Amino acid sequence: MASERDTARAIIAAIGGAGNVRGLTHCATRLRFELADATLVDQAAIDANPAVLAGFPRQGDRYQVVIGGDVEDIYHAVMALPGMTDVDADDVETADTGTTTDDVTLDEAVSDTPIPTFTAWRERGARWLTWFFEYLSDSFRPIIGVLLGASIIIAIVNLATAFGMTVGGDDSPGGTFITVMWKGVFYFLPIIVAYNASRKLKVDPWLGAMIMAAFMTPQYTGLMDLPTASCSVDATMGMRSCVVPVFGVPMLVSDYSGNVFVPLLMVLALAGLYHGLRRVVPANMRMVFLPFLSMAVITPLTGFVIGPFGVWLSNGICAALAWLSVHAPFAFAVLLPLIYPFLVPVGLHWPLNALMLMNVQMLGYDFIQGPMAVWNFACFGSTAGVLIVSLREHDKAMRSTALGALTAGLLGGLTEPSLYGIHLRHRLIYRRMLAGCAAGGVVIGVLGLMFPSVTPSGTVVHVVTASAFAFTSLLTIPVFDPMWVYMVSIGVGFTVPMLLIVALDYRTPEERAHMRAADLDADSDDDDTSANDDDAVSDDDAVSDGGGTAKTVETPPAEPVKPGEPVKPAEPIEDGVTLIGSPVPGRTIALDDVDDPVFASRALGEGVGVLPPSDPVSGAETPVIAPVSGILKTVAKTGHAFGIKTDDDIEVLVHIGIGTVKMQGTGFAMMASKGVRVRAGDVLATVDFGRIVESGCNAVTVMTVTNSSRMATVSPVLDVMLQPGDTAIRVER
Repeated sequence: MASERDTARAIIAAIGGAGNVRGLTHCATRLRFELADATLVDQAAIDANPAVLAGFPRQGDRYQVVIGGDVEDIYHAVMALPGMTDVDADDVETADTGTTTDDVTLDEAVSDTPIPTFTAWRERGARWLTWFFEYLSDSFRPIIGVLLGASIIIAIVNLATAFGMTVGGDDSPGGTFITVMWKGVFYFLPIIVAYNASRKLKVDPWLGAMIMAAFMTPQYTGLMDLPTASCSVDATMGMRSCVVPVFGVPMLVSDYSGNVFVPLLMVLALAGLYHGLRRVVPANMRMVFLPFLSMAVITPLTGFVIGPFGVWLSNGICAALAWLSVHAPFAFAVLLPLIYPFLVPVGLHWPLNALMLMNVQMLGYDFIQGPMAVWNFACFGSTAGVLIVSLREHDKAMRSTALGALTAGLLGGLTEPSLYGIHLRHRLIYRRMLAGCAAGGVVIGVLGLMFPSVTPSGTVVHVVTASAFAFTSLLTIPVFDPMWVYMVSIGVGFTVPMLLIVALDYRTPEERAHMRAADLDADSDDDDTSANDDDAVSDDDAVSDGGGTAKTVETPPAEPVKPGEPVKPAEPIEDGVTLIGSPVPGRTIALDDVDDPVFASRALGEGVGVLPPSDPVSGAETPVIAPVSGILKTVAKTGHAFGIKTDDDIEVLVHIGIGTVKMQGTGFAMMASKGVRVRAGDVLATVDFGRIVESGCNAVTVMTVTNSSRMATVSPVLDVMLQPGDTAIRVER
């Protein structure tokens, strides 16, 4: 067998040599290359390499080589080869299998490769758009928590004021202190956004943050107070800006606090320069000259060009929307909640989130969040309807899912658990939900015309306004004005879909029949398992022999497992046959139904996916047990993947979730380390499946025999509910 170094040499040769590698990372099973020219890859050589399970191109000049459990050793062998020293490398991937948008990089989006056909131009445009919205979402997503925290502080202050309680004005020490508790988040938002955006584009995040921080120093803002400054105030937005001669060249100086357009544009320019410099500056000089040259070029470019353009762009968009809300408030209030249900699933709502922040900063209020909240509560009302139906039908799985999603929505303003956990799985819900969006939109539009809001500047506007960027939950109701108009509107939006779903159901007749049949099968499985009859064979014990017929295998019963408690291991039942237990509880599915092309293609061997028994709620820890006894050959640093090699050379991969590496270990607690011997049933880790779902990842646990080609048969146990340790795969050597 070839050594790891020989395998590494063969892989590098097949992808065009070390000079063709611009970047290399690895996840639990595969090497991920970023190439200078993907056309140089010798696919035949990759396919012929016995150490490689598969090789396939990705978007742009990306290429992935599937290795299996030995990927980390091969990765280090590749990085030790001559010519790989200067290659950008990272042991921790920012994206895992199953995610395609993360594979789109800035370099790919701005590639100057000739595209000769209209179809290719359209595909390139789609790639640009995908990358753009991923750029926006990743620039804001990490700070959602602090934005929510700040909005709740504002809501508490507004609620106290509404009840006549004095919390101190802005001119008092107490009031000033309460103000700074939330205002710091919005004031320094440009620095935070610049940091996140730089990380997204693989630029030193502190470099992006510090360039933006330069424009928030007292020295920069003090330029507006110089005698040579010529200042004016925008009549629409009320924003002061001054033209100041700097080095004899006029510079438009503005207050950038709270602005998100300027840092987003600045980091785009910074990324282009930064990655360009990396290609020409020697590695031993990058620490000094990369930040120096970047600051020397991007800081004045932002001051003279990017900053003024960003202010003009943000002012223009906000003014246009403000004009629409003033001159067509009813149409604005009705259309926005009807559009939102189609924007959120594809990420198109992120630009509107940026505009909300800009409205609060420039106008002192926002007019988008009121109508948007109608959609949010229509979403929550739909979930409430599903919860009532599940209670009526004693559907424990859906009841758990709906209860968790409804709690996250009403208290946290989060629509994703409802949307991805329920609504997109039962598309009939959208009809009921849109009815609620329309009804709530009409109510907020009509009442807004009759009972206008008064802005901090004294302007009367016929829309519901928000005094801060807020997640539209029950906790942030005091942020909105008029509060009672807002409450009536979201109440209508919530109630209409809930009543429609309770009366008309959320499933088609076919879906109802399918779910009832599944429940009957589950009840039958439970009866067979609890019968304790030696002659009875449950569906859990029926496995395919790979030829379309079913065989029966007796498996030892397994009780639910708690952290630290081993379960009875699956043992060979006869010579040459090994039973591999399920690492987690849940229903098994075929790899064809796993939302990942590599697993579905069997490049990592035959196996099963295990779906959690119900859509999980965040906070509940589920133990992940060793499915077999052996040596832990691979342990992902993020805790989402484990590779075990048994004494009889069966290699088993346990991969928890799809795309979970991007969670960077959040929701995972490892209890085993690489190189140790484990017994079947030992707890490898605990996982919060609710966190996985909330992060937008697929919660399926995939288990494969990575060296299936060396086995006589690998037979998965499909479409059955298993407890940890129950047989999931039957292997004949």
